[in-house]
Amino acid sequence: VQLQASGGGLVQPGGSLRLSCAASGRTFSAYSMGWFRQAPGKEREFVAAISWAGGSTVYADSVKGRFTISRDNSKNTVYLQMSSLKSEDTAVYYCAASRVPSASTPERYNYWGQGTLVTVSS
Repeated sequence: VQLQASGGGLVQPGGSLRLSCAASGRTFSAYSMGWFRQAPGKEREFVAAISWAGGSTVYADSVKGRFTISRDNSKNTVYLQMSSLKSEDTAVYYCAASRVPSASTPERYNYWGQGTLVTVSS
């Protein structure tokens, strides 16, 4: 599976942004998908995950209620809608694919995209 993340950019605190991750290669719908992020000087952390059919989602406590993960298997794409953004959301965001349902740790993901930078600043 090849993954290509996009949609990052500069946004003001309180603003919104939608990230996309387009997949190609093996059967996209066979994989759970996740979003992780890595801020400068920090370890990569889990953000959200969605099951292969989209019926199950899980979020990190830090983004619960503000971020929404979704997927469109007909377009081989997973999304991360981010709202009420805070400065602490600034990071490089990565999408990843896993055979493990709704996995929340990086080692359970087999394929990774290249990352897209989100900067929340006034």
